[in-house]
Amino acid sequence: MSEFDQLASPSQLPPPQLPGAGDSRNSFEDSRTDRPRRRVATVAVAAVFGLLGGILGASVAQDLNFGASDEGSEATTQNTSAPVVVANGDDLVGETAIAKVAERLASSVVTILSTVEDDAGGGRAVGSGVVLTSDGEILTNAHVVEDASEVVVRFAGETEPRAAKVLASDPGNDLALIKVDATGLIAATFAKPGSVRIGDTVVAIGYALALDGGPTVTSGIVSALKRTIETDSGALNSLIQTDAAISSGNSGGPLVNLKGEVVGINTAVARGDYDSAANNIGFSISVDEVLIVIEQLRDQARGVERKDGFLGVGLAAREDGGQGAIITDVQPGSPADKAGILVDDVVLAVDGEPIDGQAGLVAAIRDAEPGQTVKIEIFRDGKRLTFEATLIARSE
Repeated sequence: MSEFDQLASPSQLPPPQLPGAGDSRNSFEDSRTDRPRRRVATVAVAAVFGLLGGILGASVAQDLNFGASDEGSEATTQNTSAPVVVANGDDLVGETAIAKVAERLASSVVTILSTVEDDAGGGRAVGSGVVLTSDGEILTNAHVVEDASEVVVRFAGETEPRAAKVLASDPGNDLALIKVDATGLIAATFAKPGSVRIGDTVVAIGYALALDGGPTVTSGIVSALKRTIETDSGALNSLIQTDAAISSGNSGGPLVNLKGEVVGINTAVARGDYDSAANNIGFSISVDEVLIVIEQLRDQARGVERKDGFLGVGLAAREDGGQGAIITDVQPGSPADKAGILVDDVVLAVDGEPIDGQAGLVAAIRDAEPGQTVKIEIFRDGKRLTFEATLIARSE
């Protein structure tokens, strides 16, 4: 099981109150279980405990009367006419950079509700999306609309959902393109590729936990760049790591800079387990990757079939603490074989992009197109070598 929760693991809602409706879908583990229902119950119990704590606290304070005895005590009344101080609002304290970003993106971030039908009975899941064009194109995570029989979108400030159609989906890169019948929408602005830096202030916007009302806004910084992780849906590379709080339901929503430009699409968070801890570690698909995949999704929507690149190698992770992925097998006649790559070679980079593990190499080759020639940097016998391999299409 992956140690990452895909945010596109949308927030889970109770099953629709319709005849024959099934259990809600738990996208956190990409499986159909009743865990979401237990989680909702936990939240409800916690809320009840919080409320009871307040009630009991008041009761105890009243009974103890803060140590005073009822016998012989006299009530004391103090009258005052001092006014409560209320700000006049002239200082505009609320006009912060983050407030301006939230206002600018308010009309470009939507909540997406998917109805899912599967062997487990189906249910509903909620994610977020970003408006791409004024005529209704919306970008979200692939897992938000995966297996959806119906998708609807609701804009901030509106009461009624709009029907949406899934135009194309790329599960490998966890991005999907959907469309609503609309005009005059406010499209989000995307940042220039390569403009994101470690330490930049960023804001995450999305419908976290499917809470009522408008989107949730949180802030943080860019903690790292070019991360690679392996989720239950596969390997994701070229990710932005951030400490901005993102939760289930944020999947598909934007990570933006202080100019209000989209720098990434929120997709996953790290979770702790029995032998590790994870705090404020979230991941967004970087704008560099997003802009490429958008055009591929549009081609797919026009009927162009996309093929993944294929190198023809087996891989293993390094266990010595070093960087890269170890070649364990080379298929005869494959692009890797023709390029001169050997078993036990360590792949360090592809087209200049560092490979931090086997998932990184899988993602880098998958994203390349058949017929594309890639430069593969190898560590062999204490030397760095560079090979060129012309990829072929991966067979089904």
